[in-house]
Amino acid sequence: MENSTLISIEALKKHFPTSGGRFTALNGIDLKIGKAEFTGVVGPSGSGKTTLLNIIGSLDSPSEGRAMVLGLSISDLNVKQAALLRRTRLGFIFQSYNLLPVYTVFENVELPLLLLKLNESQRRKMVMDSLEWLGLTDKVKSKPAQLSGGECQRVAIARAMVKRPEIVLADEPTANLDAANSHNILKTMVRLNSEFQTTFIFATHDDKVISYLKRKISLVDGKVEKDEITGN
Repeated sequence: MENSTLISIEALKKHFPTSGGRFTALNGIDLKIGKAEFTGVVGPSGSGKTTLLNIIGSLDSPSEGRAMVLGLSISDLNVKQAALLRRTRLGFIFQSYNLLPVYTVFENVELPLLLLKLNESQRRKMVMDSLEWLGLTDKVKSKPAQLSGGECQRVAIARAMVKRPEIVLADEPTANLDAANSHNILKTMVRLNSEFQTTFIFATHDDKVISYLKRKISLVDGKVEKDEITGN
């Protein structure tokens, strides 16, 4: 795998059993994604984009073919190895924020670090750095119920970025936001992509997200229909 290639997918297929046999969600995907890309997998519901993101994120594995992520074959990882990959090298952003309501902003962002061998002062510095990147230092002691939707998603991004992952996977991250908040969130992610050379990969059918992508991979019925550099 080339040094700049973080993800290499070859002849990837994913089948799910159904009452009548099986459903093929991904049907022969070939793809390479490099360092510092700002890429979206786009397409209608049922096109396979979330399934592809789940395989890249080691939350699922291929039925056929190969998916190499950061030099590791997803098919060959056991449960502990897949969890280690997610814990140390990947970040995740979801449309529903997934913040713990009884925890403060600081505690929500700190959560991924509790699984790593870091002392309290190391964790505090990393959390505060992450909150500073996202303009949230004044919300350290707030709980999710006290925040707006846009602020909740910024906390979710801070949590995803706190360990400085090489890849961030974002599944419909603006689905619950209005237009103004969506654009603010996307501009923030563009800045983080530029400053830290983090690879961002979106699964989306939101035109607002698509307008920010530097590369657009269009899926239709589990196949790559088009793969284009957008010029953004």
